[in-house]
Amino acid sequence: MQPTFVDIATISDLHKLYGCAGPKHPLVSFISLQEINRDNFPEEETSFRLGFYSVYLKQQKGSMKYGKSHYDFDEGTLIFTAPGQAISTQRSISYKEGWGLFFHADLLHRTDLGKKINQYSFFQYDTNEALHVSDDEKVQLRTCAENIKREYSQNIDKHSQALIVSNIELMLNYCNRFYDRQFITRAKVNHDIVQQFEKVLLHYFAQDSLINTGLPDVKYFAGQLHLSPNYLSDLLKRYTGKTTQEHIHLQVVEKAKSLLWSSDKSISEIAYELGFEHPSHFTKIFKTKMGVSPKEFRLN
Repeated sequence: MQPTFVDIATISDLHKLYGCAGPKHPLVSFISLQEINRDNFPEEETSFRLGFYSVYLKQQKGSMKYGKSHYDFDEGTLIFTAPGQAISTQRSISYKEGWGLFFHADLLHRTDLGKKINQYSFFQYDTNEALHVSDDEKVQLRTCAENIKREYSQNIDKHSQALIVSNIELMLNYCNRFYDRQFITRAKVNHDIVQQFEKVLLHYFAQDSLINTGLPDVKYFAGQLHLSPNYLSDLLKRYTGKTTQEHIHLQVVEKAKSLLWSSDKSISEIAYELGFEHPSHFTKIFKTKMGVSPKEFRLN
């Protein structure tokens, strides 16, 4: 049975779904989740696609389906969604505490945050990669959210957008810090993931030829490890200094070096054997990593 999707395109649409009074600002809103009237929610499980960014701090009884998985939110947890992502909840959920900050991409138009919002990769993380925060961290985040609400609740002037956006950016920067802390406190688990990744990577490139399977992408390894591509790359960057893509390219180059040394195959033949559709792409990656072209490397 195909899931039912309901599009919530605007902040105003969200307020109607939640049974709240109309928003005080069309592009941003801060809502206490205890105030939500769930009578407007369908009886059957429904996925809602939000047309804006959301940051949820939830401590509740029940579960939420986010992406493809259910997640237990008995502890205080932060999740993030980007525009177009689907999220669904049980109608019977009761909230012990929590809030949601919602902001439309139009609010960020012509701002520095708008130019770099994609750098906050946790908006693309999966459910099991949610951020768990301490009581002190909750206070810091709520302070940012309350400042945003205070700003849009008073008379809007020429400074309003800048002040609202700066507080959103401050909150997201705190979330970056807290994720760094979480990566550190889960060092044992994360080191195991790094080792699993390296094992899968080496196993993939142990094939005699990649002509049929092709060059692997980040999504392949993330799927093998049951992680989102962004989370895997962020984790590897923190523990190895290199992203998933960089690890893939380095392994390609190592295998290419072996083939260049041990065979008389042409550069094009080696490129196809490594899974490249276009030899020029292989040459570009090799030269970027080694400083010389494959041909120059073979002659040295």
